[in-house]
Amino acid sequence: MIDVDLIKKLVDIVSYSNIEELRVGDRDIKITIKKFSSGKVYRAQDISKEAETPQESPRSEEKGEEVVYITSPIVGTFYRAPNPDAPPFIDINDEVKIGQTVCIIEAMKLMNEVKSDYNGIIRKILVENGEPVEYGQPLFLLEPTGENA
Repeated sequence: MIDVDLIKKLVDIVSYSNIEELRVGDRDIKITIKKFSSGKVYRAQDISKEAETPQESPRSEEKGEEVVYITSPIVGTFYRAPNPDAPPFIDINDEVKIGQTVCIIEAMKLMNEVKSDYNGIIRKILVENGEPVEYGQPLFLLEPTGENA
């Protein structure tokens, strides 16, 4: 029988460490957890049109424009603000800097800040506040600006 809580803990361990891949198992089951980069760069024409966005930027995207997804580092619940009465960390067309908190993912009663790996402008918010998210799920669409070293 698979212990789901153990799997969640292992995913969190990989997410918050320098470990790129973790393999565990016994004679009945083997589990491999791999970390994927959250800063994969895409071209606008490669973005799936199936991804519905709850909020859209009024600015249209040009073909060939570089965009970056900010993805969820863990499985949990997505929150745009630090608490229900506070304003959101960011909004559409906001400029963000490397290391700036963009949202919180609640996992196992812990609030985990998600920070931007890039300087840029938020062009789309891809999930609703309070919505469950999966590991690696795109949360924001960011147009890189300036230096992103």
